[in-house]
Amino acid sequence: MEIVILAVVIALVAIGAISGLVVGSRRKKKLPPPEAPPAPPTITAPPAEPHVGEEAETPREEPRRTIEEVGLPTAEEALEAPAAVEDPLVAAPPAPEIEVPEPTAGRLVRLRARLARSQNSLGKGLLTLLSREHLDEDTWEEIEDTLLTADVGVTPTQELVERLRERVRVLGTRTPQELRTLLREELLTLVGTDLDRTVHTESDLDTPGIVMVVGVNGTGKTTTTGKLARVLVADGKSVVLGAADTFRAAAADQLQTWGERVGARTVRGPEAGDPASVAYDAVKEGIAEGADVVLIDTAGRLHTKTGLMDELGKVKRVVEKHGPLDEILLVLDATTGQNGLVQARVFAEVVDITGIVLTKLDGTAKGGIVVAVQRELGVPVKLVGLGEGPDDLAPFEPEAFVDALIGD
Repeated sequence: MEIVILAVVIALVAIGAISGLVVGSRRKKKLPPPEAPPAPPTITAPPAEPHVGEEAETPREEPRRTIEEVGLPTAEEALEAPAAVEDPLVAAPPAPEIEVPEPTAGRLVRLRARLARSQNSLGKGLLTLLSREHLDEDTWEEIEDTLLTADVGVTPTQELVERLRERVRVLGTRTPQELRTLLREELLTLVGTDLDRTVHTESDLDTPGIVMVVGVNGTGKTTTTGKLARVLVADGKSVVLGAADTFRAAAADQLQTWGERVGARTVRGPEAGDPASVAYDAVKEGIAEGADVVLIDTAGRLHTKTGLMDELGKVKRVVEKHGPLDEILLVLDATTGQNGLVQARVFAEVVDITGIVLTKLDGTAKGGIVVAVQRELGVPVKLVGLGEGPDDLAPFEPEAFVDALIGD
């Protein structure tokens, strides 16, 4: 029995020993190290391409100076202030070249051919009708229709026809030259030769002459203001421009471009700002600079008569704190004909128009608008536009205008 127990004990001890050896060996066994990431593939760069000229020409040995041969600045030169070298990339742009406008004297005469191309049909039509052997009622009606079609207006047409009928009856025989002379005299009477067509730009006070330009947008108002600046500069006057049309985005830029071409400064304000404030500042700057004339370009909105009256009335009142306005010019598009007269009536009720500028007169055969608008407003046409060129604005001369109507 004892022997059996002893055998069991020995067996248990042996099993325990074996188990300890196995566990110890497991604890001492090291885990294999983690696998290292694969090395990146080796990329072989292609051989560098030769630069331009490297294969065409082998390098040449050039003489080189030693440090002893290089001239160094003296102590006095090293202490001098360094001279600034202007970088052409960041240098200020050159100032625009100032143009010299062509003289205004006789400008309409020089532009007469352009005017005659559009207006000649009126004069030729009248001369053809007057040259008929028998001037019956039908012929006189045709003469009236010709004048009315040219936008002369009803009342002026009736007056002209009555005078022509009387003079033709008294004249009796009618040679072509006599008819031409007769028609020229009557047309001159109709256009008016005794009206003051001077653009008044001289103030009675010790201030610049102040000219306000009004008109509907689209008639060429801002362009006319810029061209008028050229006319005044050509006559030897210094000009300051006031960009008081703040409601049209490009108006101030457009006016400034015109001014820069003749050396006239432009006073402008923020977009949609107060036009009266800009006009006031323009006159103030004109006084400070001792300018001869201040030209003020106003807004041309015609939404309601009340709004227009309030705006232009305010500009006029504010400007007159410096001095009275010497000229208020109304710009009309000659191609609009009788519709232009409607615009003229509205502006005439708002401000005291002193003169009319007819633009695009070379683009219409209805030159009679000159007569009609003068009769409607009771003020003279002082300037006419005869093209898109910068010097195509000319003082209105009745004789040159009538000569263009009836041709040579």
